[in-house]
Amino acid sequence: AVAGLTAVRRTSGLLGRMTGPPAPPQITQQLVVDRLQTVAKLVASEMTLRDVVTYQQTRFGSTKRALLVVTGRVSAGIDLAQGSDVSIDSSSRTITVTLPPAQVLGVDVLDVTTYDEHAGLLNPFRPEDRDAIQRLVRAKLVTAARESGILVHADRSADRVLTELLARDGYSVKIVRPMVVNKPTG
Repeated sequence: AVAGLTAVRRTSGLLGRMTGPPAPPQITQQLVVDRLQTVAKLVASEMTLRDVVTYQQTRFGSTKRALLVVTGRVSAGIDLAQGSDVSIDSSSRTITVTLPPAQVLGVDVLDVTTYDEHAGLLNPFRPEDRDAIQRLVRAKLVTAARESGILVHADRSADRVLTELLARDGYSVKIVRPMVVNKPTG
């Protein structure tokens, strides 16, 4: 039994010398894709805003109007399910990640205060008006967030987070964004 144990030890030592030192860690495309899929939507920036919203509608010569102050939270980030791609160059130890541009992912209306509301005699407030006001509030918050640079900040934050997440074992990370052409409206 002792001779058998000695033979096993010698064989395992011999196998270790035959295979050489352990190979350096390799990052595979599947590993990077798995890491990205666990994030799915990367919320890279969040902004709390306050804005004034005015709603006005005239019917039958009668005007209804509402003046509101709204507070909301807008989140922006990268939807990794839309147009992201990964390529790995093992020889240069570079991971290239292609990302879509940041977009607004959510709007939470935190508070709405009505400062003035007038309904016309022939034009009272109806449920459709309340729905239109809610849509207007959300659109106004999104516009204010975009004008405040939330999408640029979200792009930069996403770059930083993904670089920190993927830059391991001597690999560098390169973030690429395809050029987006905005079509003129009108």
